[in-house]
Amino acid sequence: MCFSASASFGAAIVLGTIGVATIRKVQYPAQIAFAAIPFFFAIQQLIEGSLWLVLSNPIYPKTQHVLTYLFLIFAEVIWPLCVPLAIIIVEPKNKQRFIQKIFILLGIVASVYLSYCLMHFPVSAIIQEHHILYKQQFPANLNIICGICYLSATIGPAVFSKINYVKILGIIILISCVVTAYFYNQYLISVWCFFSSIISLSVYGILQHLKNSNQLAKALPTLKV
Repeated sequence: MCFSASASFGAAIVLGTIGVATIRKVQYPAQIAFAAIPFFFAIQQLIEGSLWLVLSNPIYPKTQHVLTYLFLIFAEVIWPLCVPLAIIIVEPKNKQRFIQKIFILLGIVASVYLSYCLMHFPVSAIIQEHHILYKQQFPANLNIICGICYLSATIGPAVFSKINYVKILGIIILISCVVTAYFYNQYLISVWCFFSSIISLSVYGILQHLKNSNQLAKALPTLKV
C-alpha cells in the first residue's frame, strides 16, 4: 500500500466534510467531543499531508520540525486523553463506567509520559518506502508499559462500551491496530492513525443511531451538562 501527501490531503477533505456534518448531528453539548473525532482526525491528516510536502524539500527544516511535533502531539498526547473522555460522556450510566474511568486514568498516564518524552527527547521524521517514519528516542525500558496504557486508553473504552455501535467501532480499530502492527510495524504511528481516521467516519452513523434508539433515552442523565 502506498501513502502520500495526496492520500493524507484527500482523507483530510473527506474527514473534514463528514466531521462538520457529524457535529451538526449533536443534540446535547456533551456529545460534542465524540462528534468532533472525525474533524480532529482531519486536522491531523492535514498536518501529515503538509509534512509529506516539506520532507520532500530539505530547505524547510524548521517547518519539518514543527509539523512533526504537531502530528505527534495529536497522535500521542491528544488521542489517549480525548478518546476515553469522549466515549464515557455518551455512555449510559451503568456499572461498567468504573472500567471506563480506569481507561481515562491510563490515558492520562500515557499522555503525560509522552508529553514529557516529546519535550526532553529528540524526534524526527523521514520518508521511507512510501511511508513517513517517525523516529523517537524515548526510554526503551518504558515502551511496553506506555504502549499498554496508550492502547488501553484509545481502544478499550470503545470495546467495553455498552453502546453496540461504539463497541463495533472499537473492535474494528483493534483489528486495524493488529493488522498495522503486523504489516507496517516500523510505520505504526503514521499508518494506524491513517486507518483510524478513516474508521472514525462511522462516528456520524453512531450519532444517528443514538438519535433513533432507546439508548439515547437511557443516556440522557449523562448527556445533560
